[in-house]
Amino acid sequence: MVKRISAALKVKSTGASIILKWKKFGTTTALPSPGRPAKLGNHGRRVLLREIRRLKSHPCVIVWSGNNENEAAIATDWFSIPSYMKEVYVKDYLTLYITTIRGFVLEIDGTRPFIASSPTNGKETVEENWLSKNPYDNHYGDVHYYNYMTDCWNWTSYPKPRLASEYGFQSWPSFSTIRKVSAPEHWSYSSNFSGHRQHHDSGNEQMMFQASLHYKMPMNMDPLKQYYDTLYLTQVMQAQCVKLQTEFYRRSRGEIVNGEGLTMGALYWQLNDIWQAPSWSSIEYGGKWKMLHYYAKDFFAPVAASAVEDNNTLTIYGVSDLLTDCSLKLTIKVYRWDSLVPVCERVTDEFVLDASSSRVIYKESVTELLNRCGNISRQHSVVVFYLLHNGNLFGSKNWHYLSSLKDAQGLIKSNITVSTT
Repeated sequence: MVKRISAALKVKSTGASIILKWKKFGTTTALPSPGRPAKLGNHGRRVLLREIRRLKSHPCVIVWSGNNENEAAIATDWFSIPSYMKEVYVKDYLTLYITTIRGFVLEIDGTRPFIASSPTNGKETVEENWLSKNPYDNHYGDVHYYNYMTDCWNWTSYPKPRLASEYGFQSWPSFSTIRKVSAPEHWSYSSNFSGHRQHHDSGNEQMMFQASLHYKMPMNMDPLKQYYDTLYLTQVMQAQCVKLQTEFYRRSRGEIVNGEGLTMGALYWQLNDIWQAPSWSSIEYGGKWKMLHYYAKDFFAPVAASAVEDNNTLTIYGVSDLLTDCSLKLTIKVYRWDSLVPVCERVTDEFVLDASSSRVIYKESVTELLNRCGNISRQHSVVVFYLLHNGNLFGSKNWHYLSSLKDAQGLIKSNITVSTT
């Protein structure tokens, strides 16, 4: 499993780059029928035994989780359980996931912790008899967070959990993937086909809303080109949204505000697809990478720099997952949208980024930044920055938009040719 996932992300299967896999059993967001989960049947025990034995030797498995969101479903009454049945559901939940499955898992693999659900409050949930009042409490355990109708560029909308174990945005697969299961009459974003393939309520509309906040919407007289452009735009939106959210969580590992923060992990949903359709995945059905997967290589790099703007101040953070300290410099450049030559640039003095840390490495007023770069405007410019180690690029280059891309001025059409041999 480690090799397969590592190969998909194009990283080496070493201790420094291994992917930590969150393993949930096949019990997701559906409560058991009341009164009937006292024990696993023979088939259920065989499946559980097979999966635990198959996976327990993999170092990427860090925790066993009994179910997905069932604790939250009971705590916040997703399914409108009648009050007279609540006690039965709670008893059955504890019997199935704690008495039966937890006992079975720990009997076979006592080397890893077991949590009953995700999200959950960890030890706090245990103290509340395995069913917390608020499994989404940012002070404990892990959190799932989805918000499609708030601007994903607004970093203040994100929670500061201990672990962000699920988050993401949808996008459509590329046209080359969709055309294999469609006909020309389907090639419209508003077609019945597009609605049929979308299994998330209002998902297609949510993607268009999120994209419209910062990008010019496709406007083409050719319906087919309009369809191409729309599919592409959903991937642009998804990649940027997940990038910004992940960077926020990685920065938060070194901060605690009102008891929230020290975020020690982030897992976006989801890696791949089971069919050709819109989803949260970063890899399309068939293995083709979406734009998000290319971004993930960079925003999950062991050492990275990311930027945030607050009250007209640009702040750049350095984040390191390495086990040793790094001596680095930071390069900041400002470009006009119509030129590949920077308007101005600055290289900081050398600093040390501690092992397993996140901290501020640069701060400057955006007004002062633009003034020293020839009084260039926000709409005409973009900030590019990257880390240097011994004078060489260390990690990937990153960027910070000073305005919405739909308001950018000076953008010109790219002239790119690709040839294969």
